[in-house]
Amino acid sequence: MEGGSPRAEGSLLRERNPMKKTLLTANLTVLAAALMASSALAADLRILTAVTGGKDAAEHEQFVAELEEHLGLDIEMVKPASDYNNVLFTSLASGERYDLIYGDSSMLPGLIDQGAITDMTDMVSASAVLSDETAIPAGEWALFDIDGRKWAVPNKFEGGTLPTIRQDWLEESGMETPVTLDDWTAFFKWARDNKDGAYGLSTSKLYDIQGFMSAAGIKAGYVMEDGKRTIPYATDGAAEVYDWFAMLSEEGLLDPNFVTNGSGEFRNLFMTDRVAAVTYWDAWVGLFNNIMATDHPDSSFEAKGVAGVPGPDGDIILRRGNASLWMMPANAENPENAIKFLEFWHSEPGYVLGTLGVEGVDYTVAADGSYELTEQGQAHGMDHGAPRVTSTTWEHPFPALPGVEEAQEIIMEHASTEYLPAEWSEAQPIVEKHAFQAMLGEVTGAEAVSAMHAELLAAGLIDE
Repeated sequence: MEGGSPRAEGSLLRERNPMKKTLLTANLTVLAAALMASSALAADLRILTAVTGGKDAAEHEQFVAELEEHLGLDIEMVKPASDYNNVLFTSLASGERYDLIYGDSSMLPGLIDQGAITDMTDMVSASAVLSDETAIPAGEWALFDIDGRKWAVPNKFEGGTLPTIRQDWLEESGMETPVTLDDWTAFFKWARDNKDGAYGLSTSKLYDIQGFMSAAGIKAGYVMEDGKRTIPYATDGAAEVYDWFAMLSEEGLLDPNFVTNGSGEFRNLFMTDRVAAVTYWDAWVGLFNNIMATDHPDSSFEAKGVAGVPGPDGDIILRRGNASLWMMPANAENPENAIKFLEFWHSEPGYVLGTLGVEGVDYTVAADGSYELTEQGQAHGMDHGAPRVTSTTWEHPFPALPGVEEAQEIIMEHASTEYLPAEWSEAQPIVEKHAFQAMLGEVTGAEAVSAMHAELLAAGLIDE
């Protein structure tokens, strides 16, 4: 049971699991067949979206109207209110057709296997906008690379998760930014002893302890080793980190409710002086600081993103979110118009629409060219599908929230996406069950990984 290295993964999406008798595969089979059905589309462009668009039905109409004005097309943009994935597969399976569909990189292998989407490599190459690496850097394409082909186009910049610390407490303690697990332990003890018994760390289940598992040089989810499925969190290397968490539990440094917490619970602890650090999205570093500065202007609160713990080889392994993508169905009737939309989306007017929203509704522009958010625009948080864009040259009309850019730099340097095939939904509860027992000190780390590995192997969820 050797720990897996993310360096051995190669192009993660290239791997295939031979045991694909899942509901997803069944849905995709129906989807592929449905994509061959013919139906007339009244619109010049038909899009199925999950996040891009207006925040409510009324604003969504205004959003589409602005799109139509920019593109000179009749556009239908369907945005389901909930349960997007089921809507995606069932609507297409029933015979509906789209020119673009929204999804993420975890969907690509199945959709490609089923012949459900179009290889967009040549279309991207032929587009001066989409092939411009200042608009979409090579690193963004690499997040969902499959044998050098481009099966989708990014929707937005996708961030990642990392440890986030009470920087004001750290400065008060006189300590340096934690690097090793011992450094973290020392800071957590200071917080407990000097901040009315505050916990050192809170999180939600195993989401996201990757910054600390990095100390063992292992990565969450699946890692392919010589074509075989492994789960590094179920290997011997993970045991020592589980034992570290058990020590935190024994010392009262780990929030005992991490097993049942949602993100709202640990966010609340962090903003009410009850915990010294959490693990969360890079964007939330800025949101924490903005919320506290707005609601509690006299508070000394300062959040800061921190890199994870270096592993045995000195590398830090953090998690980046799956790329959010626009994919073109295999039977798209208007591929030229789909590309026209994508080129708009990756240009300055598209950036403004995807962030600020609709002019006159979410923001206004003064005679001097300055932007001002309306009350509705402030409530919408400058997010209409792409709160952060992939462009390296576009300057957002409003400054970044405090701490975001520094946290994003850490993610860009150290984070990579996880490989979570369909069977992860069965493997995850097994991993969590045994990991929780170890982290709470009920069993040793070695006992946990031994039992975890045996159960995963017996269930056919790993190969070795």
